[in-house]
Amino acid sequence: MATTNDLKNGMVLNIDGQLWAVVEFQHVKPGKGPAFVRTKLKNVESNKTVDKTFNAGTKVETATVDRRNYQYLYNDGTSYVFMDTSSYEQLEVAPEIVGDAKNFLLENNEAIVATNEGRVLFVELPPSVEMEITFTEPGVAGDSATGRTKPATLETGHEIQVPLFINQGERVKVDTRDSSYLGRVKG
Repeated sequence: MATTNDLKNGMVLNIDGQLWAVVEFQHVKPGKGPAFVRTKLKNVESNKTVDKTFNAGTKVETATVDRRNYQYLYNDGTSYVFMDTSSYEQLEVAPEIVGDAKNFLLENNEAIVATNEGRVLFVELPPSVEMEITFTEPGVAGDSATGRTKPATLETGHEIQVPLFINQGERVKVDTRDSSYLGRVKG
């Protein structure tokens, strides 16, 4: 048990038997009336987001979430297979749980797998990854000043928008949260 004063981003709460991750929170002390905590919570299983307000100091039940580093091995067609980097145990994760992280999963890359009482909750990737462009239309010389973009396919098959000067075969840095292009990778 914790109180609403202990809330942190990423903390997982057990509310009415469902697990909710704290996306953001704000302590509010109005001029009149008692203080309260305004939160944005995301359901760990359905990814539904809700806004919930708690009175300051209210007790909330926290869920124990075990976050461990895993190495992504392969997709066997029905599930994604990860290996615990410390114990070498393999873990199969359903595609629904992997979600959009599949767009950036390359074999042997690291990911954090969060579990609660032996049940896999979600797969968390680093904020950005470096990937190779496997297909895009040829770049146009001198067309770097405009803010225009073109579609490009990453080595995982995921399509993102890149500036016109990016060519096939180049490595780029991509934000895993919103699939946005962050820049070229030098070397």
